[in-house]
Amino acid sequence: MYKINVNNKHNFSLESSSQKKEGKINGIKEAWDLVELKNGNFHILMNNRSFTAAIIKADYAEKNFIIKINNSNYTVQVKDKFDELLKTLGMDNLNSSKVNEIKAPMPGLVLDVRVSEDSVVKKGDAVVVLEAMKMENMLKSPADGIVKKINVKKGTAVEKNQVLIVFQ
Repeated sequence: MYKINVNNKHNFSLESSSQKKEGKINGIKEAWDLVELKNGNFHILMNNRSFTAAIIKADYAEKNFIIKINNSNYTVQVKDKFDELLKTLGMDNLNSSKVNEIKAPMPGLVLDVRVSEDSVVKKGDAVVVLEAMKMENMLKSPADGIVKKINVKKGTAVEKNQVLIVFQ
């Protein structure tokens, strides 16, 4: 059983095994024919209609996809039975704890601060360059957020676990 959300508007449930070319969509029995033409490109026949589909972007870990069907792009979020079980048990947000600060992973010298207070940062954006053991280490934002306070300047020596950046 899969729960599928398309473009954050339309929700579908799908019951099917990967070997079968039939299943239930929103409880209604459906049959289809699916052929992979080349990597990530498919031809689908369903309800006497023909579709061409291509996977434009796939994040298998997050189960997010952008799929082009007949020249229209769709954003698709898929949840399987395990995602639904975690949600039922209230354990679906365990990995999304809010990160409020970036700490120095080791003692070192701040070579550069790449953000300013009130800056909006995205996950993976470089925020601080720290020199430690004669190596430059790029510290990146672990989540999207807004910089509330910067506790260091260029040239500051820091200790391990010292708070460098605080997020709102």
